[in-house]
Amino acid sequence: MQPEAQQAAQVSQVALGYAGAALGAGLAVIGAGLGIGKLAAGAAEGIARQPSATSQIVSATQLPLFLLEGVAILAVVACLLIILT
Repeated sequence: MQPEAQQAAQVSQVALGYAGAALGAGLAVIGAGLGIGKLAAGAAEGIARQPSATSQIVSATQLPLFLLEGVAILAVVACLLIILT
């Protein structure tokens, strides 16, 4: 291969890596958003059906909510590390 063609192939691979990392971060955030939305909708429906159990429902939904958010943050950090290194 000629040096120019080899350099263009390297740049193309780096660009594909950036695009893949950006796509991965986007999908992670979309997935977490959908999960959190479903969790909140279920909690709201449960509270609407039985208002007396509000504190139990809220406390039961907090841990999965935090775990979903943590997974999204870790995925975005991993993708940013791919981009920045």
